[in-house]
Amino acid sequence: MNEFDLIRRFFRGRTGSGVLLGPGDDAALLLPSAGMQLVMTMDTLLSGRHFPEDLPAADIGWRSLAVNLSDLAAMGATPRWCLLSLSLPTVDESWLEAFCAGFDELARQAGMTLVGGDMVRGPLSITVQASGEVPAGKALLRSGARPGDRICVGGVPGEAAAGLQCWQAGQRDGALVQAFSRPQPQLDLGCRLRGLASSCIDISDGLLADLGHILEDSGGLGADIRLAQLPRSLALNEWGDDSQRQRVQLAGGDDYLLLFTVPPVFNLPAQWREIGRVEARRGIRVLDAAGNPLASLPGGWDHFAGDSDDA
Repeated sequence: MNEFDLIRRFFRGRTGSGVLLGPGDDAALLLPSAGMQLVMTMDTLLSGRHFPEDLPAADIGWRSLAVNLSDLAAMGATPRWCLLSLSLPTVDESWLEAFCAGFDELARQAGMTLVGGDMVRGPLSITVQASGEVPAGKALLRSGARPGDRICVGGVPGEAAAGLQCWQAGQRDGALVQAFSRPQPQLDLGCRLRGLASSCIDISDGLLADLGHILEDSGGLGADIRLAQLPRSLALNEWGDDSQRQRVQLAGGDDYLLLFTVPPVFNLPAQWREIGRVEARRGIRVLDAAGNPLASLPGGWDHFAGDSDDA
């Protein structure tokens, strides 16, 4: 099959709300909703760098969309449309069919429509550009945290990084592997945080690294994080030792959970786990059970630092 046959088979005929013209023409025609601001994001995933080379195609399809949906969630946006650019080393119809199944499953859940893209021959890489909408003036930003704000997380950090290590060790199922292979973007939480959170980001590079972005963008603030308040699941508690669990929770990345701050007067729902407070004094301090700061902190993901945790 040539490029155009592949596009016709796997990507044409898609319609959705606000789509005046979808895949098949030179560009898509879209109609944003009245009174909404457009939110746009884009991510590229490389085989062996952002996902294991032997990860099933359906999971690769899911992950490639999930990382973009998580960015929309962190802005409090509702998903609308996406573009997909695929670089494939060969034409493998069964791989493409499985990839589209995973991609489309999450797209349907999120209410997102694929409206176009590109396909070329080359090393396996996937680029997704996603667009969403947020009511005018209601977008969540990284820059609104204030001293005294509660620092909260929308789930259990560290499960995805532990899941990747499980995969690399030959494990192919279980809750931790699932957390890595099929992350769940917190879209409903993002929308619920509009008008409540003072700042928000999604955890992609590690909890401490991404919290650092909030603190820097909010004027150079600091934070105290309490290890004892980091939520743990049964699966994570049964994995590794204390040192390994501490590292993946603080610096593992790939969780795609929302990390956000709320004013101290706000009453937290039970599922929003407070893990620390924003402080005026610069720097992040992680406190042990006795309230003593850890002597050293692990670093997060850096695309250009040669991180040893590549997939």
